[in-house]
Amino acid sequence: MSDFLVIVESPAKAKTIERYLGKKYKVKASMGHLIDLPKSQMGIDTKNNYTPKYITIRGKGPVLKELKSAAKKAKKVYLAADPDREGEAIAWHLAKSLDVDVHSDCRVVFNEITKDAIKESFKHPRAINMDLVDAQQARRALDRLVGYNISPLLWKKVKKGLSAGRVQSVALRMIIDREKEIAAFVPEEYWTIGAEFLKGKSAFEASFYGIGKQKTELKSEDDVKNILKQVKGNKFTVESVTKKERKRNPAPPFITSSLQQEAARKLNFRAKKTMMLAQQLYEGIDLGKEGTVGLITYMRTDSTRISEVAQGEAREYITAQYGEKFIQTEARKEKKQSNAQDAHEAIRPTSTLKVPETIKEFLSRDQYRLYKLIWERFVASQMASAIMDTMSVDLKNGEVTFRATGSKVKFPGFMKVYVEGSDDQVEEKDKFLPDLKQGDEVTKKDIEPKQHFTQPPPRYTEARLVRTLEEMGIGRPSTYAPTLDTIQKRGYVSLDNKRFVPTELGEVIHELMLEFFPEILDLEFTAKMEQNLDNVEDGKINWVKVIDEFYRDFEKNLEVAEKEMQEIEIKDEPAGEDCDQCGSPMVFKMGRYGKFMACSNFPDCRNTKAIVKEIGVKCPKCEEGNIIERKSKKRRIFYGCDRFPECDFLSWDKPLARKCPKCENMLVEKKLKKGVQVQCTECDYKEEPQS
Repeated sequence: MSDFLVIVESPAKAKTIERYLGKKYKVKASMGHLIDLPKSQMGIDTKNNYTPKYITIRGKGPVLKELKSAAKKAKKVYLAADPDREGEAIAWHLAKSLDVDVHSDCRVVFNEITKDAIKESFKHPRAINMDLVDAQQARRALDRLVGYNISPLLWKKVKKGLSAGRVQSVALRMIIDREKEIAAFVPEEYWTIGAEFLKGKSAFEASFYGIGKQKTELKSEDDVKNILKQVKGNKFTVESVTKKERKRNPAPPFITSSLQQEAARKLNFRAKKTMMLAQQLYEGIDLGKEGTVGLITYMRTDSTRISEVAQGEAREYITAQYGEKFIQTEARKEKKQSNAQDAHEAIRPTSTLKVPETIKEFLSRDQYRLYKLIWERFVASQMASAIMDTMSVDLKNGEVTFRATGSKVKFPGFMKVYVEGSDDQVEEKDKFLPDLKQGDEVTKKDIEPKQHFTQPPPRYTEARLVRTLEEMGIGRPSTYAPTLDTIQKRGYVSLDNKRFVPTELGEVIHELMLEFFPEILDLEFTAKMEQNLDNVEDGKINWVKVIDEFYRDFEKNLEVAEKEMQEIEIKDEPAGEDCDQCGSPMVFKMGRYGKFMACSNFPDCRNTKAIVKEIGVKCPKCEEGNIIERKSKKRRIFYGCDRFPECDFLSWDKPLARKCPKCENMLVEKKLKKGVQVQCTECDYKEEPQS
């Protein structure tokens, strides 16, 4: 018999914590929720103060029975679910099921699974926080009222298998609104004039700035010709030289959304994958002789706050590794989101001394890459700012002014370890200028006008959409990954070059929601609802009041929709060929991974085929077949001959129809980090990269 029973959510966590606490403690896992709302019905009594109907989850009965038995034998029960609203609700359900007094000091929370953190947390147990529980109950009730009322309506009026939720509907709206912006965008012409100058033997680049000191825009070719007419000869005089020292600060440690964004940029991870790997790193990794150790702090957080202990350890590491001048010496004011709960620390390594390379052998490839990203970001955030030397030079010929800018790293600071990525893929590189002084004369070597057109706003990537949702106060750290996953699974959006594109089905659902449930799609309304949930958590407002204010109007909209929403038939688009099994016409259907062909005689005939996408290139190997786009089991695009298996030609790079001008062999488009480059598969021929 153990003196104390500790209940956590996962077996991995239970194993680690039991080792830290010793023989008097028995640690068991609840395997997540044991009690929840029923799946088969809404489970919210709208006639009785929105009382939730909780049941034991099917299949979890034996687990609950085992925990009840263990609780009866223990002197005291501690509930140690995750340190968030959902974890608090799990602890509350467990307390009620195991006859534990919710007002007693039964709740233990910790932000990291390390020996010191676990032992310290058990010194400060507390009662279950009912405000946190009520905030979670309110969120679940809201989601049920929306989802379990609108989804059946969509099944009846459109087709089965559809769903509508508060956050997913707003995310879909943002993707569709962006598509409309792109469609309505009218490009505007503009020009630039670049030039290469010589100072002695040193060459440098500059671009047209304006007339005199007035910046001038070039909107047409005539504007360019007018400027070039004013340039007399090849000599320019250095009008002014401005030298400055600029400080560049590191990015703050990760919060949930910034981790998802940076993992997408640098590791090409989807949000769902990032959170799965982060959960593994948080719960613990077996480090051989050291045993199972939690490597990062809790990964659902909106705070960039760091404990003094973690800061101190990081400073010691930075001093030993790089020297004292690389330590951050002045406090930085981090921008805090107005809607941030600030309940936990930022995501950081549990110990800076667990350098990624030293534990690489114990981690999978993807675990290592994500841990390295988290470790580097945290260490860099505690380092000194980088110092850049910048130089701006104005060159004049008559009244025509060209401007050259240069910069170089004077002191790398945090950049020694890590530099934040960018959605726009702009990297800061050294750009040197020769030693120029006011009055110096330089020679124009070459001049090149270029025509440009303004570009429409880009489609949302996962990272960009998460960032926008967060900035607008919509959803919370735990909701982003499942939201993006849901709108793809339902077929409302597809991914094209890692960017969201709405499908026809998505646009139909959005129009229906906009007509009958405009409040749910209203960005301000949704953000205000999140603020109300935060107010419930802070004990400022009763959760039933929040639900009631929402439901009174929602119920009226629901009644109107039931009566007035027209049935919509989304017809399958003919594929233009017949089924090779039964002869019926094939049609295009939308699946989880995009469009595919299926027999119209379903369910009698279940024949399906992938859509063959030709790229207009003959096979270079057999010279008979055509190259088509294919997808591997991991959904990665590759190219192969349509005569497979007779011809086994394969290429990860996209073949081109034109031949190499140097050796007449195949040219391919090779993907780079920033765009693509055309190159030969046999010789060293390469073309300039295209962004």
